[in-house]
Parts: sequence; structure tokens; C-alpha cells
Amino acid sequence: MDFTLKKYTQLLQCFQKTGYHFATFEAFCDGISESQYVILRHDVDLKAENSLATAKIEASLRIGASYYFRIVEGSNQPEIIKEIASLGHEIGYHYEDLTICNGNTKKAMEHFKQQLDYFRQFYPIRTICMHGSPRSKFDGRDLWKFYDYHDLGIIGEPYFDVDFSKVFYLTDTGRRWDGFNVSLRDKVPVYQDEWIKEGMVYHSTNDILNAIENGSFPKQLMMTTHPQRWTDNIGQWLKECFVQSAKNTVKGMMVRLN
Repeated sequence: MDFTLKKYTQLLQCFQKTGYHFATFEAFCDGISESQYVILRHDVDLKAENSLATAKIEASLRIGASYYFRIVEGSNQPEIIKEIASLGHEIGYHYEDLTICNGNTKKAMEHFKQQLDYFRQFYPIRTICMHGSPRSKFDGRDLWKFYDYHDLGIIGEPYFDVDFSKVFYLTDTGRRWDGFNVSLRDKVPVYQDEWIKEGMVYHSTNDILNAIENGSFPKQLMMTTHPQRWTDNIGQWLKECFVQSAKNTVKGMMVRLN
């Protein structure tokens, strides 16, 4: 079975045994010297307790990761955020302020500042990451056409501060590793066609494991997971599988219409 905690652990261990170095996004922005690395990022959209489970696995393997929390109740769980930070992981803000403020950039910026201050109770946040909000007509990144996040002590936003012509982007959006066809925003479309031509398309975690072990997998990448998808609970696993399949059908239609 894919998208289980057992499979996730296997993936991390496979990276480690083949010489990959793990880095938080904050560490990457500060500069890393390793030539073979995984920037390990988690978008905590819902089910914060699942993120605590992956955070504990990573800590047991001495791996640090970046966890980006939304302000919605399913993500914003203070005690869980505190515990994940205490395990040595980076905490960041998974912002969607333009959507929340219905496109009003001034209100969105004020809202962003308030939430940034809130999350800085738990960690001295230096990086942020946009939440895709696929049902919204607003792209959260457009806020930075009018403001500069560097003015707030932010050193990095993945969609602006990673050169994806050099760093491969891997995400489990759509509960699959090749979900770029059903994703509105969580993708890097400029380089997607080039990666496909080079055969860098992976559907399952086993596909990734095989590529790592045979040496054909990219040596520098950002890997984004949504821990809500990863569970050993069979009931939760089945529910997530069926719900995400339905979402993918709808999102695929939206992509084609766009």
C-alpha cells in the first residue's frame, strides 16, 4: 500500500542510504554546501495530528523538515505546532490571505501580518509558502506584486526563491506523485515539460524508490508532502483515497477549463 507511514519511512531511509542530505527550506535559503539533497517540505492543509506522526518519524531518523501551517482549525493546532517545533523542525506560515480577504490586497496584507505574528509565537518564522486554494479565483502569490515579504524578515517563498531549472520539484498533490495534470497551482509548469521529456515522472512511491536505487533520480530536489494523505489507519487511508479521487476528477475539469 502506498501513502502509509511505513512507506514514508521507507522513502526517507532510501534517500539516506544513497547519500542524500536533508534540509529545511530555511537552511536551503541560508545556503547549503551539499551537492545531493532533499529540501523536505510539508504543507499542513488539514489533520495536523498526521503531521505530528511524520515529524516524529523524521526526528527519529535525525531529519529536519519544514512544516507550513494554515490558520484554519484543521491545521492550526497550537499544541501540535509546539511539539513539532520542539522536535527540531522548521515552522512556516501557509498563507491564503488574498482568498480570505476576497482579493483586497490592503486587507490581505494586514491579515498576513497578523497571522505571521501569531505563528511566530511558536517559531521565529523566516520562510512562508502559498496555499493553493484550488476553489479560489485568487492566487495567493499575487499579494507580492504589491508588497515585499522581505520587509517582514522573510527570506524565502518556494515559488519565488528556488531555481526550479536546477532543483527538481516533487509533490504528492492529488495523492499521487504525477498529479501536475490535476493541480491548479502546486506545480512548476515552466519546467514540467522538460522533466517529462527526460523521463522524470513518477506515479507511485515505489517508482521513486526504484529510481533512487538505480541512480536515475534527480540529485537536488524539493519534496512536498501533505501529511493528511499519509496514514497507517486503514479507515482513514480508504477515505482519503476515495475523497481525493473525486477531487482529482473535479480539479482535472477545472484545469482543462482554465
